[in-house]
Amino acid sequence: MSTQEQHITILGAGESGVGSAILAKKMGWEVFVSDFGTVKPRFAKDLRDNDIRWEEGQHSMDEILIADLVIKSPGIPDTVPVVQAIKEKGIEVISEIEFAGRYSDAKTICITGSNGKTTTAMMTYHILKKGGVNVGLAGNIGESYAKQVADDEVNYDWYVLELSSFQLDDMYEFKADIAMLLNITPDHLDRYEYKMENYAASKFRITQNQTEADWLIYNADDPTIIDLVNKHMPAAKQAPFSLKKEIELGGHANSKQLTININDQLTMGIHELALKGKHNTQNSLASGIASRILEIRKESVRESLSDFVNVEHRLEFVAKVHGIEFINDSKATNVNSTWFALESMENPTVWIVGGVDKGNDYSELDALIADKVKAIICLGKDNSKIIEAFTGKIETIVEAGSAVEAVAWGYRLAKKDETVLLSPACASFDLFESYEERGNEFKKAVKLL
Repeated sequence: MSTQEQHITILGAGESGVGSAILAKKMGWEVFVSDFGTVKPRFAKDLRDNDIRWEEGQHSMDEILIADLVIKSPGIPDTVPVVQAIKEKGIEVISEIEFAGRYSDAKTICITGSNGKTTTAMMTYHILKKGGVNVGLAGNIGESYAKQVADDEVNYDWYVLELSSFQLDDMYEFKADIAMLLNITPDHLDRYEYKMENYAASKFRITQNQTEADWLIYNADDPTIIDLVNKHMPAAKQAPFSLKKEIELGGHANSKQLTININDQLTMGIHELALKGKHNTQNSLASGIASRILEIRKESVRESLSDFVNVEHRLEFVAKVHGIEFINDSKATNVNSTWFALESMENPTVWIVGGVDKGNDYSELDALIADKVKAIICLGKDNSKIIEAFTGKIETIVEAGSAVEAVAWGYRLAKKDETVLLSPACASFDLFESYEERGNEFKKAVKLL
């Protein structure tokens, strides 16, 4: 059957769904988009402008089940009835990335990990762009990959793709030319039957279909990753990075210097890196290794690693008010992200935490809390788990029902030369639409002080 007669159903009318619909329409598919929620005005306009059939607030099963192929938004779990019905009928379900990859000749640097993937994707993109590569940025970040592939005016040689485990779950034939695996720590376990090995296997899909011509960059200090590499013996050339030992092919760093051994040796002082903290040294190593695989000039890589400006809502300095520093780390939606944030705090810290818990184990933070945190502000509808976890460990624990209230508490509890850190360790969906809205509300509230 030719594409002209084939039906495609797209579940979810967000960035990835609408981008997929635009590409599918261009490639001659009969397209139907179904979103059980409300479609945002800008996406509704895109669908109308492209003459694509769509619905919101429902799933019309008779329309959905005539599909030859289904593209599923990464936010929709396999367990929901509509996906179960599709799979029972034997219809193939793929992700936007898998679909767009079928129509793109561009090479890809694919980045995954529980933490740091947005920063590393932005940093890699920054180095490549500055180094003269014709490169695009997509995946879990920026404009839809499929939409960019559909645009005749966009013709990139390379894409830097940030990939979540949910996107990787629905990728089958797709291959990364350079795969990057930053770390694997417990996250989204509610989607993986609360089994860490299921989540880890999902992350390791970043290596699937790779050949000896491809590269795998990975964190050699992460025991879960090392176990997976030893077990699966990936075909790709390996370029590990470490903060604990020297690496002959790959990269390493100590407290003074970062070294990358790919296509000749590159070194630079740790103090020259734009982003501070051990986790950002790892992100810089990973980005630097990828850049040197592409033979970006060493001087250009050094310059890019020293002038990179980090992504919004990730350890973002907001303001200093009467000597109290306010930092927005709203993007920290799991315990491990928050661990990194707390680890990089140099002053006594009032910590704002809370939201929708994703099966968090807060005991991992105990040592850092004892060392760094003087008070806790719970920002969420149900804070019982957090209060239970830290009662007896921290004297002051208060609750706030809004960003304004949380900031007011922070200002009251912190003193000059101390820090108020929003690093929620939870999803935002109880009080806010997204981690971006949560971060923006926090910043607004700080500016009102």
